[in-house]
Amino acid sequence: MYNVMAIGNALVDHEYLLSDEQLTQTSLSKGSMTLASLEEQTQLLDTFVEQQLQPSNQAGGGSAANAMFAFASLGGTSFYGCRVGDDDAGAFYLNDLNKAGVATNNELSVAKDGVTGSCVVAITPDGERTMQTFLGTSSEIDANNIDLNALAESDWLYYEGYLAMSEALRPALRELYQQAKANNTKIAVSFADPAVVNFAKDGLLEILAEGVDAIFCNVEEAMLFTDTDNIQQAAKALTEYSTLAVVTNGPSDTLICQRLSADEMSMTSVTPPKVDKVIDTNGAGDNYSGAFLYALHQGHDLNTCGKLAGKVASHIVQQFGPRLKPEQYQQITQQILG
Repeated sequence: MYNVMAIGNALVDHEYLLSDEQLTQTSLSKGSMTLASLEEQTQLLDTFVEQQLQPSNQAGGGSAANAMFAFASLGGTSFYGCRVGDDDAGAFYLNDLNKAGVATNNELSVAKDGVTGSCVVAITPDGERTMQTFLGTSSEIDANNIDLNALAESDWLYYEGYLAMSEALRPALRELYQQAKANNTKIAVSFADPAVVNFAKDGLLEILAEGVDAIFCNVEEAMLFTDTDNIQQAAKALTEYSTLAVVTNGPSDTLICQRLSADEMSMTSVTPPKVDKVIDTNGAGDNYSGAFLYALHQGHDLNTCGKLAGKVASHIVQQFGPRLKPEQYQQITQQILG
């Protein structure tokens, strides 16, 4: 049995520290994610080599994978469905998850002729992350890469919003949704990035059409999706699609809106820990979602879920890379949950 099964893009992160001027020269949109071809990804990396920029960190990434890494490291049981190439990067990626206790089906996940996807993450002095992603063989993930037996044994199914950007994947997502409903598996969706809402809102609407149990997003994503101009309106509007809407707001309070009935809802506001200096926001939202879902699965109230998630995210933004060490997650669990 698994507490949660997630589906997402398998990407190896390559992090670079860039000045705002250097980022401007790349033509990337600050704070957002841009999809790229292999040629464009190679071109960007070659540019960094010419500028004598070296990656500060290389690690397994991918939005849903980061969330599952946090979930497992906190003490839960998680399974990750993805697609990697039969290459060194793919082997590194799956091994990295397995070492953290995240289960995978390597037979179904490895594409013999595929190339593992990569994500170039540019970190500016304000800690903001800007990404260029080459999906590689991950863009071809379909139902054949998904272990339906694992889904049948899971309490939750977790989607990352980036999946909505792939029209080819939508039939597989519908199949998984129907399978989850048949198994009484709850469904959570993370919007993951403003770019998803800007360029794949139709895909998100299709995923959410028949309703889900939890949505995770930040305030920018929430307002873009609901066409509202404040966090309260956005959170309420999201409950049209989900029983629970969790809207983070950087250093400001996270708003958790729960639909109790057709005409009744509750609002919970959770203040995140203060952070002296933000170094790198890469993975913060993913870790927040994974930690929140872990506490929720353990039966904790929404305020406690928000406190655990906020504590994990506050540690993430004070270091480079999208994941903490397993012992750091365990220390936070002890501090918040006892």
